[in-house]
Amino acid sequence: MAFSARVRAPWKIRNRTLALGERTLVMGILNVTPDSFSDGGAYRDTGAAVRHALTMLEEGADLIDIGGESTRPGSQPVAAEEEMDRVLPAIEAVRRERPDCVISVDTWHAKTARAAVEAGAEIVNDVSGFTWDPEMAAACAELGCGVVLMHTRGRPAEWKTLPRLAPEEIVPLVKDGLAQSLAKAIGAGVDRERIVLDPGLGFGKAGDANYALLAHLDELLTLGQPLLAGVSRKSFLGQTIARSGTAAPVELRGNATLAATAAAILAGASMVRVHEVRPAVEAVRIADAILENVQGRSPSHAVARKDPRGLPSS
Repeated sequence: MAFSARVRAPWKIRNRTLALGERTLVMGILNVTPDSFSDGGAYRDTGAAVRHALTMLEEGADLIDIGGESTRPGSQPVAAEEEMDRVLPAIEAVRRERPDCVISVDTWHAKTARAAVEAGAEIVNDVSGFTWDPEMAAACAELGCGVVLMHTRGRPAEWKTLPRLAPEEIVPLVKDGLAQSLAKAIGAGVDRERIVLDPGLGFGKAGDANYALLAHLDELLTLGQPLLAGVSRKSFLGQTIARSGTAAPVELRGNATLAATAAAILAGASMVRVHEVRPAVEAVRIADAILENVQGRSPSHAVARKDPRGLPSS
């Protein structure tokens, strides 16, 4: 069975560098929103948010991704000021508790990105791939932060009415969109070594189109950048494991999430974004052990999880 060799590259984030491709990094999701599709409202209180972040770190998360705007299908955008009111206290509190923690901010607003980096975030995770805020590319270049550029097809309010894509259409569409975002970022002055790409599974892609994208994820590696994959609890998983025609609810998509996460790693993803860290870390270790053998190295190298931040392993 053939698996894809992922990109091995340093990822520059502000004043330090993460090693991508040596092992899969796990990004834990922290939504400080009232309405996210999976855990909306659970961590709006700063104390609850910090406790959850610390738990994810203890369970093996390498990064914490903090977001203040839901992008569930049908959701409406939130003003940058409201978004900052949600994310900044959480970023500052996590940074106080764990000064070494790698924090990402999930935002497409340049204003929020600037404030979040000043508060302690080192990565800007833009679900729009620099397409929704014309000031974001220049802001990230100036900030010198790490960047995740994700592909999104349309906006959340439009997703339910977008025409479905044929399986053969999805990869060229995503690849072209990511290439344009990458060119925009580099043209604005963002160092290529600061950029990770995300195919945006589920973001304007319905049903089986997501499986076509997962099956051919390796084709995106030709863009030359490391890949982040986020499949955690996505609706296309719930549809696949549906019983009696009813999609599985969010809380019953854990096993499907692990299967899709492992598939994404074996297809070339260097980093995965998840809600449940502990089981994801276990799935990651198995996928990494397989890749270590495919690439001709001892499996023991995969088990010894080297800390990408240059810190002692926990």
